[in-house]
Amino acid sequence: MDFDFDRQPDRRNLPGLKWGRYDGKNVLPLWVADMDFAAPAPVLDALRERIAHGIFGYTHPWPSLVDAVVDALARDYDWRIEPDWLVWLPGVVSAFNVACRAVGGADDGVFTATPIYPPFLAAPANNDRRLVRAALVRDGERWQWDRAATEAAIDAQTRLFMLCNPHNPVGRVFDADELRWIADLAAERDLVICSDEIHCGLVLDADKRHIPIAALDAETARRTITLMAPSKTWNIPALYCAIAVIPDAGLRARFERAMRGIVPDINVLGFVAAEAAYRHGEPWRRALIDYLRANRKRVLEAVAAMPGLKTTAPEATYLAWIDCHDAKLDDPAAFFEAAGVGLSDGRAFGAPGFVRLNFGCTRATLDEALERMARALAGR
Repeated sequence: MDFDFDRQPDRRNLPGLKWGRYDGKNVLPLWVADMDFAAPAPVLDALRERIAHGIFGYTHPWPSLVDAVVDALARDYDWRIEPDWLVWLPGVVSAFNVACRAVGGADDGVFTATPIYPPFLAAPANNDRRLVRAALVRDGERWQWDRAATEAAIDAQTRLFMLCNPHNPVGRVFDADELRWIADLAAERDLVICSDEIHCGLVLDADKRHIPIAALDAETARRTITLMAPSKTWNIPALYCAIAVIPDAGLRARFERAMRGIVPDINVLGFVAAEAAYRHGEPWRRALIDYLRANRKRVLEAVAAMPGLKTTAPEATYLAWIDCHDAKLDDPAAFFEAAGVGLSDGRAFGAPGFVRLNFGCTRATLDEALERMARALAGR
């Protein structure tokens, strides 16, 4: 089956966050984690069929949708879950906040490691919790946990460990040894783990596989809230459909109670798209991974040739985390935006001096953006 990821649907004339930020400006948007590829045909066909029905009443998850998720987790990650472990939400960001509300009390600590997706940093304060953090460290070509710093940061009042795996923005796929260490630490300190695994379908390295931390053993599952969604993998984020997998009945009840009256139900088209993606989206996903691997190679080669920039190869996601410190730029994101490339500012991730580049776009867009970046650096 042939998939044309080089075709660029024109997003400039439709309302949308990614391209709308630079409306009327000659700036290529490579910032927010939203790809420029049309959703898979089976998803579009399922949406058309449901729209043709013409009625959009209140809807709860139906049995075949639940079965699609259960079957996909078993097929893709050898993780066998029960249907009643599933809690449905419109997105993982709301789930971060629900997890903070559901675990511990006011002023209790919520740990995460920086750099990190910005909503991780905001969720504790949103819910009267205290942010606790330690930094990941770069060891050569790979980002790693600073285990000593992490263990030292987690104090007696820390109740929640917020994990991102695969990691946004550094792109790591944490291995069994790393996950085992986190699980053991959580057991030792009696922490609940909230694991954002939204990029689990986007592992780029053929020799790596995503391991849900809750799949390690029953004890780890008992203390874990796992967050997943079809949105990143199949590029359907604005349909707002995500799941929390919570095996422990007590923790699940606390999570659902924290949602009550605050988190809205999912719209029916989100459910429809999710089922189609999990059931029929695998051929498209495999072709996407091949395309993203080639885009990653272009990014790595181009950045290596740019004076003052360096990066590491993301093992998953379509995001490159670029260190600009040696380029001596006062504001790297503003510098590249002035050159016509919109990147995410590392300050929002807790890491000034970095930018995040989204290579989930056509080769033509990516090559032009990389050329603009190189020209800007060469012309200083």
